[in-house]
Amino acid sequence: MDVGTRITVTSPDQMRDLGRRLAKLLRPGDLVLLTGELGAGKTTLTRGLGEGLGVRGAVTSPTFVIARVHPSLGDGPPLVHVDAYRLNGGLDEMEDLDLDVSLPDSVVAVEWGEGKVEELAEDRLHVVIQRTVGSDMAVTDTMAADVDEVRDVVVTGVGTRWAGEDLASLAG
Repeated sequence: MDVGTRITVTSPDQMRDLGRRLAKLLRPGDLVLLTGELGAGKTTLTRGLGEGLGVRGAVTSPTFVIARVHPSLGDGPPLVHVDAYRLNGGLDEMEDLDLDVSLPDSVVAVEWGEGKVEELAEDRLHVVIQRTVGSDMAVTDTMAADVDEVRDVVVTGVGTRWAGEDLASLAG
């Protein structure tokens, strides 16, 4: 059974805040798949995850290194941030990354991972970020003046791990 929620985000700061709120729900072994076009806010959301998890190091796009490990500054799990855009072999290439942490002990956030790394975990969180410019969404006066920053974020929990979670609480 899949459970999910839809959130409208109107600025990069709100996207980071969403990441911080999402981090409160995460625990070791969680897999988060981030889907969205270039510039949609995947890395910004992951930056918020890192802040919420209390990890070391600046969370930046791992495009050229493919994966970055951010150890916890406290007793929480490390964050493994992966950019799967250039991984054509999916899971096999992911295993070849030789990450210096155990994936079951970490929170793993994978940008561009849809269709490539789902086999890492039966239970996972899918975060789909879409620009709303040109959509049918009505922009209200309470939204940011720059409609180019407005995003529609759908967070869906897949598997029994997420069945009992209140993902609607992410709306803040």
